[in-house]
Amino acid sequence: MIEILSAVVLALLIALVAGRVLMLRRRGVNVFLFGATDKSDFLLMPLMLFMFYVVLSGAFQLPLPAILKDSFWQAAALRWLGLAVCGLSLIWFAMTLVSFGESFRVGIDEQAPDKLVTAGMFALSRNPLYVGFYGFFLGMFLIYPNLALLVFIILFAAAIHRQILREEKFLLAHYGEAYEAYAQRVKRYL
Repeated sequence: MIEILSAVVLALLIALVAGRVLMLRRRGVNVFLFGATDKSDFLLMPLMLFMFYVVLSGAFQLPLPAILKDSFWQAAALRWLGLAVCGLSLIWFAMTLVSFGESFRVGIDEQAPDKLVTAGMFALSRNPLYVGFYGFFLGMFLIYPNLALLVFIILFAAAIHRQILREEKFLLAHYGEAYEAYAQRVKRYL
């Protein structure tokens, strides 16, 4: 049961992102700028596809080497807690997308940056979307506590932190004192 629910919440995460991208594209907003400033951004794509496969392999018994798939522990309560964390992260993620408005981008938009968003979820965290991702993937790790997801989370956290530092540099250069004041008021994560 929990395996199927984990696949459902993963599909919901994908649907949230895809829905926002399609909505903004209809309004003429170029959302995907991933890799525009640094081609190494594309290294994140195989990592994400790997994570999707690991979750789907757990849900649907797809092949995956035992060393990557074997659980560190067997605790039903932790698996259900993980599902709850994923659900709460989806709500957080959806609220963040609403707070973003039309400013949502995948990558840094140096050509047509929108206004600095500091309200809604951005009053709680300067990077609420990434916090939502971290929470979601931590929940998935509690559902599937294996080496594959542990390695994914470590690599994902490093890649996203790198992206955050790049975004902060851009935001400071673009918005100046307004961003500096915001950064002093609101923490990078939580």
